[in-house]
Amino acid sequence: MTQIEEQVGEQAAEAAAEGFNAGEVIIEHVANSSLEHPLIHLPTIAGIDFSVTKHVFMLWIVAALVFLIVTVTVRRYLRQDRLVPSGFMNALESVVEFIRDSVAQPSVGDKWTNTWTPLLLTLFVFILCANAIGMIPVFEVLGLLNHWVLHASEESFVGLLLHGGSTATANFNVTAALAMISFFAIIVAGSRAHGAVQHWKNLVPHGVSPALAVALIPIEILGMLVRPFALTMRLAANMTGGHIAILAILSFVFIFTDMAGPAVGMGVGLAFSVPLAVGISALELIVILVQAYVFTLLTAVFIGMAIHTQH
Repeated sequence: MTQIEEQVGEQAAEAAAEGFNAGEVIIEHVANSSLEHPLIHLPTIAGIDFSVTKHVFMLWIVAALVFLIVTVTVRRYLRQDRLVPSGFMNALESVVEFIRDSVAQPSVGDKWTNTWTPLLLTLFVFILCANAIGMIPVFEVLGLLNHWVLHASEESFVGLLLHGGSTATANFNVTAALAMISFFAIIVAGSRAHGAVQHWKNLVPHGVSPALAVALIPIEILGMLVRPFALTMRLAANMTGGHIAILAILSFVFIFTDMAGPAVGMGVGLAFSVPLAVGISALELIVILVQAYVFTLLTAVFIGMAIHTQH
């Protein structure tokens, strides 16, 4: 018993000496779960580990929620006798009309509006829901439930689920995949409007001399590749930055608690950290909507540029 008590005492002393590590806490809450400890183990194919991590799991949840909610809402509306929508269907129809009339039609033109509105609408709704679900403290509540009721081990599914961030669009791999969808949509749009060969010829403006065209080709190709990179970085950076800011501000409570005691920590929290974190959270609600809109709008603009090369 003496050796056990000594070991426990040493561990407690080390923990006290280390204190609160704000960096580890912040990274833990925004990072993806490690591939070394995934939620679901899957085989490695062609050198790619297909195991399910936290952010992959969140993508599944968002996709399932969007599919179920939209499908149930639309089918319930179609079974009604009246043509005027109400409730959630009215809000859904407003979103569809906004993307069609204010995003797709001005960018791609009347001829191609119905062709590209479904893709743009899907991107907007999916990104909006993926952004929004990160603001809901589902896993924090699950953590409290696990601490007081479930007592699941760290290696269990529930234990692994508590690690990592819940905002899938804060993962650069996710935003890169969305940007690649936009990238290939641009190529398809240009090829459908002008033909596969003419689309690539349109990279160089008409009437340019051959010598200047040779110099412009690598520049235009680089510009074409920069577009998905910009979409990737803008969405992921904005979604990550807001969460890091909130966690950093809340970390002052624990930092001042370690430095000056619980009373000072609580005072800093009540006077500074909590009010500022609430304000940033309210700002994040605007960022959630704006970033989904910007990603969709830029995709529509890039598709329109591929279709209407004369502009």
